[in-house]
Amino acid sequence: MKEGVYVVFKLLNISYKKDMNIFKNIYKYRELLKTTVKKDIRGRYKNSVLGVIWSFFNPLLQLLVYAIIFPLIMKNTPDNYVIFICVALIPWTYFTTTISQASYAIIGSGNIIKKVYFPREILPISIVTSGAVNFLISTAIILIFLFAYGLGVTKYIIFYPIILLVQYILLLGISFIVSAITVYFRDLEHIIGIILMVGFYATPIFYSEETIPESFVNIINFNPMAHIIYAYRDIFYYQQMPNFTSLAIVGAIAVAITVIGYFIFKKLQKGFAEEL
Repeated sequence: MKEGVYVVFKLLNISYKKDMNIFKNIYKYRELLKTTVKKDIRGRYKNSVLGVIWSFFNPLLQLLVYAIIFPLIMKNTPDNYVIFICVALIPWTYFTTTISQASYAIIGSGNIIKKVYFPREILPISIVTSGAVNFLISTAIILIFLFAYGLGVTKYIIFYPIILLVQYILLLGISFIVSAITVYFRDLEHIIGIILMVGFYATPIFYSEETIPESFVNIINFNPMAHIIYAYRDIFYYQQMPNFTSLAIVGAIAVAITVIGYFIFKKLQKGFAEEL
């Protein structure tokens, strides 16, 4: 473990500017990216009868379980609680699934990395992008419940792509970091699972912002996903304008994490072949 940590810091001690060519690489290898995204989507449901339809049923079944259990253990739940959970749980599932898969993105492609040259950043980018496709499919569940409960959608749904973009950028930055570091520190994959489990309860998914004890409000506010969840809940559940101030701050943080994450990824990728 100590040797792995030493290699990480050693590889980071290289210049920054010459590696910041992500857009050039994405454009040059755009066909490879498309192919990899399609492969990721098919691979998730390989040999299953329903295939990609599980992108719809998995979150739906999970949602129904939570919608039944949490009202039993919570004294007060918001009106239309199924929708309340739905608009938060589905984005959270996109977040956790993507990070979990990203931690294995490089390790799982060890054989091809050793044999073929291609921009390694294609791998975490494809994980985040294929996750976004699944998320878009799962969004149909939100719309179904909105119409089933007679709420429908409002003009504020036009802000959905903006919120998704912020979440995508945040996930991209985190995926760069975890996919690269896990190559050298394999225990990180298991640590991520624990962090995400804690994050589930530290994110207002099954409870509202108003029920958070005052002493914990500031802690929750440091969680970028909390603000993204608030934004989704604003446009779908409360059907109002999202808080663009907090969303802009999270967006800026997401961009910063992505820049730093890409920098870390490019430095650490130099030793991928030797470590895999």
